[in-house]
Amino acid sequence: MLLKERLVNGLKAFGRLRIQTGHASIICYSTLLLILFIAFTIRVLPIRWEIPTGDVRLNEFDPYYQFSLTNKMVRDGLLSPYLENGGQGWINYQQWYPDGLDMSKSLPALPMTAAILYSIISWLGVNVDLMTFCSIFPVIFGTLSCLIIYFVGKDIGGKAIGLFAALFLALAPSFLQRTALGFFDTEVLGIVGLLAFILIFLRAIDEHRSLRSSLIYSVGAGAALAYFIGAWGAAYFLVDLAVLFVFVLILLKRYSQRLLFSYSLTFGLAFFIATNIPYISIGYLTSGAVIPVAGVFLLLCLLEVLRHNISARTKVMLTSATLVTVVGGFVALWQLGYMENIAGKFISVLDPFVRSASPLIESVAEHRIAAWGNIYFELGLGILFFLAGLYFTLRNPTNRNVFLLLFGATSLYFAASMVRLLVIFAPAFCLLAATGIIGILKPFYTLLREAPQIAVKSKRRIVRVSKEYSGAVLFLVFMLLVANFAFAPQNGGVPRVYRQAYSPLTVSAASLPIGGENLPEPAQEWLDMLSWTRNNLQTTTVVCAWWDYGYWLSVLGNVTSLADNATVNSTQIENIGFIFMTSEDKAMTMLEKYDAEYILIFTTLSLAQSSDGNYYVVQPVGFGDEGKWSWMARISGQARDRFVQEGLLSAEAAWTDETDFGEYSNTTGRFEWNDAGRSSTIYKLLGYAKQRWADVSGIDYGVVPDEAGVEPTYFKQAFFAGLDLKPAEASAKYGGLIPIVALYEIDWASYYAAID
Repeated sequence: MLLKERLVNGLKAFGRLRIQTGHASIICYSTLLLILFIAFTIRVLPIRWEIPTGDVRLNEFDPYYQFSLTNKMVRDGLLSPYLENGGQGWINYQQWYPDGLDMSKSLPALPMTAAILYSIISWLGVNVDLMTFCSIFPVIFGTLSCLIIYFVGKDIGGKAIGLFAALFLALAPSFLQRTALGFFDTEVLGIVGLLAFILIFLRAIDEHRSLRSSLIYSVGAGAALAYFIGAWGAAYFLVDLAVLFVFVLILLKRYSQRLLFSYSLTFGLAFFIATNIPYISIGYLTSGAVIPVAGVFLLLCLLEVLRHNISARTKVMLTSATLVTVVGGFVALWQLGYMENIAGKFISVLDPFVRSASPLIESVAEHRIAAWGNIYFELGLGILFFLAGLYFTLRNPTNRNVFLLLFGATSLYFAASMVRLLVIFAPAFCLLAATGIIGILKPFYTLLREAPQIAVKSKRRIVRVSKEYSGAVLFLVFMLLVANFAFAPQNGGVPRVYRQAYSPLTVSAASLPIGGENLPEPAQEWLDMLSWTRNNLQTTTVVCAWWDYGYWLSVLGNVTSLADNATVNSTQIENIGFIFMTSEDKAMTMLEKYDAEYILIFTTLSLAQSSDGNYYVVQPVGFGDEGKWSWMARISGQARDRFVQEGLLSAEAAWTDETDFGEYSNTTGRFEWNDAGRSSTIYKLLGYAKQRWADVSGIDYGVVPDEAGVEPTYFKQAFFAGLDLKPAEASAKYGGLIPIVALYEIDWASYYAAID
């Protein structure tokens, strides 16, 4: 009996340890888990195109740069990219030949985090290759961001705002794109760090928390900010946003010792850690974006001194001295040149038209100004709730709401300035839209929960909105959300989730803008080309191609490339543009400088029926180099004076942009090349690849090219991926598009024989 009593008492004591949760909490956390499941699932679904190939690759181009760093850290140690060559750093000579790419000038947080986590799961016995792990990495951290924003929203206005914010972020187009399968780039950790800092810093300055709690949160905020600085170059935005927020609090007369304490500890710890991160030196503290941190710190110190009983004269002297120190220090650092580089980067975002002077920057789609269509695609009908959120936060200007307003206003401006920065605006939009929805629904929801009113005769009776109207408002908001996320009118009626789930990785789609039913299986053309170079060429073989394909060639193709998306050497990109836009003879002169053995182009074709219906005409579409050559002309055209001075071109033969090679004809609806255009290397390489496809796969279908191709003099067919793609097969697999990846071997023997 004694043993039985002890057992019963033990079970009762254990039962008292259970977590006390009500129905509301169960519903809340169940909803949150469902949102996280949705966020994870829609990001991982593109894996359906990777399974048939047996490998999971990365998406787009830049992730391969981060993969190279991660692979190096896994093989040789976390600090190996920064300590090789006697501390000079790792130079990757497979990229940007002959100088190579200095990989030590890279932010370390993303590759280090991935390398550490990969080592842990490998130690636990999980057998997965590194590229597959890096491909799934953004899916996991994108889902984590949705979890963190829930807590940010909860602190701002309750669990409901947190849930809506998490749902909106899970489905936000720009954020979804950059945290989907394979997008292993800096934004993945950047948004995690941004949201973590916002959550912790706003708790650190909360007057309702104990000093011990503020101390812990300030340390956490400093660590989160340091991690963010080491993860993403956009950390300057968050640093200045926090400084602007504290400055606005000062203007609103909300200074407190807690604010000074938390601000000082957060930024002091963050910069102490950040300046000890590889690649980030002490010079970071004198950059133009960081100097305001010191200025606001001095203002906080001044306000703390002014709180004490000192004479008016002393107050004036201290205030004047502080202002002179801040302004004088700013001017001195500017004159000494510490702020020029960073100022230039910020000016290019503040004034986007500054970027238009550089064709190289403008050739990158994500660096262009966001059109209204981009912004509407991002917001959809949610813009109504976003505007409502601005109204409700203005009505209740708490510290958190002030921060949210500043976050929303600044990130919206930067997003409008540059398409890529829409990903920073996404969290702000989600929080404000969630605030707007709850602000709209709260009074109607409260009315629905009220007990029925007993009718009382009165001369003065307040007219109340009936519960039927409240229900109608709730239903209307629900329908707007359904229309925005399920039907997405800004996306042609196709749900965003459906679009993302049916968007393959770029290399698995052969760089074609297709997916879903138009791509029932992975496109093999680029995969075949990269497999061929990997198996048939040496690592040191130099392949000349436009910079878009550099990462694919060096990482997946295992050959040496001349340029890639790092765009660290604009002169070399100008030279590559020169190779493609000049004649073969002059192109060979430049290729000789780079020891190039092969040259690669990518073209996309389609079939059109002739006017008499007797045959088909194969013509370029514009998704390959036939759509990029105009940028080659503009970028190389910037260096026309240099080419003339170096004796590569005569002044008469030099060009400025694509108009020197022909003009667009409204009659034919296509670009009409002139003599200079027809003698260019790119014209011959594209034309011959098109002619070869017509000869090999189109001959049985009566296919002829729109313009006959001529075999180049010094470039011989090495391997053309896509030549065996029949028209019927292209229609069934690629929606009628025909991708050709053409690799030419450079015939140096013929060239040297011709010039002797």
